[in-house]
Amino acid sequence: MDARHGETLRTIDTVVLGSRVRAARTACGWSQGDLAGDDFSIGYLSRIETGSRRPTMKVLTTIAERLGLSVEEFLQGAASAELEEIRLGLSYAELALQNGEALDAEHQARQYVDRATGASLSDLAQQGRFLVARAMESLGQLDEAILELERLFDDSSGLSAVRCGIALSRCYREVGDLNLATEIGERLQPILETNGLNRTDEAIQLAMTVALAYIERGDLSRAARICTEAIKTAEEAASPAARSAAYWNASIVYSERGDTQSALALANRALALLGEGQDARNLARLRLELGRLHMDLQPADVSEALQHLERAKIELRDTGASAAELSHGDVLLARALLLGGSREASLEAADRACAATPDDAPLALAEATLARGEALAELGRRDEALSALHRTAELLAGLDGTDRWVAQAWCELSELFEALDDLQAAHAALKKAASSSGLRVRGRDPIRTRAATSID
Repeated sequence: MDARHGETLRTIDTVVLGSRVRAARTACGWSQGDLAGDDFSIGYLSRIETGSRRPTMKVLTTIAERLGLSVEEFLQGAASAELEEIRLGLSYAELALQNGEALDAEHQARQYVDRATGASLSDLAQQGRFLVARAMESLGQLDEAILELERLFDDSSGLSAVRCGIALSRCYREVGDLNLATEIGERLQPILETNGLNRTDEAIQLAMTVALAYIERGDLSRAARICTEAIKTAEEAASPAARSAAYWNASIVYSERGDTQSALALANRALALLGEGQDARNLARLRLELGRLHMDLQPADVSEALQHLERAKIELRDTGASAAELSHGDVLLARALLLGGSREASLEAADRACAATPDDAPLALAEATLARGEALAELGRRDEALSALHRTAELLAGLDGTDRWVAQAWCELSELFEALDDLQAAHAALKKAASSSGLRVRGRDPIRTRAATSID
């Protein structure tokens, strides 16, 4: 007897083992009596199949021989060769995703999820399902990715649940559901504490992902507290990946508070740390942020912004970046090109962003259409510019609730309408900006005056 088989038999979940025995027996069309024969009772076999009894190695060997299988197929869920093939297949799918081949990654992952599920290899099946969800996110299929991640989150525990939660929070944020994006962090706190995962890279990455959702909600104080605590934890853990994530998100908080110089310093620290590793996707995303920060300087450093944005564009194409991220990169590039006086090139970048943005990302599509309208306005094509800006207004009008990024888009839209002498549309957009930022006009009787309401 292989000593490893003996150890596996002592530790394997009896319910999993029993389900494999039952599946193999029914696949052969046998009854429990057929399999038990004269060697053991039907009742004993029944208890094995329900997981209430752990068989001896002798009994398991007899069952395996009668069903024409190996002992390891019951203990591992598959023969060694098949097990290795499933692992290699999933590794290939992950590599394809990292190389930006999301469609191929999804196809491969689905294939090996089915094989892992059929072999009762739950860990590998979960790994494959996570790859499927990440591939769908990269393809811009955010609603489908969220549904798969929600199911997977309910089935996961420990570090797997944390990784799933990070992706889920990110997808919620991308579709604009900021409440759910922040709630994920709260739901995962007990898992982090119970499993001693508070100081892991994944815990810090989760905190930073949730902080981004708070930033988008406009709760900069809460985001700043999260980032400060995460930086402290990351520096104590001495993890380059964790520290870079903490510096990066803290830079966004400083940027939103108007301190661009401090934001730029933190972003550059994050870039130096990311450059030491192999996280090409996040490196490209950070370059986008650096490009934005250089445009926000007074005066704007257009040359440096373009250098970061052009490089990020190339790097994003070679990674598993989502369609929304690629679109965002072109929106920023369109803005930088316009600041640098390259109007035609700016319009081309904006057109690419409009074409690439998925339909289930309306805010991203609105920002791309806004960039297109601005480029058209600079080119003197007024009627086309107004058409693009009114399309932007339609997209923004479909976004309910309070959202600072929506408010910002309305504000920019108002300014462009005013520049094109459409004052009625500019006024309406400004009112929408106020509403989206959370401001409300108090109800009042327009006829009554302050003097009329005073007490004599």
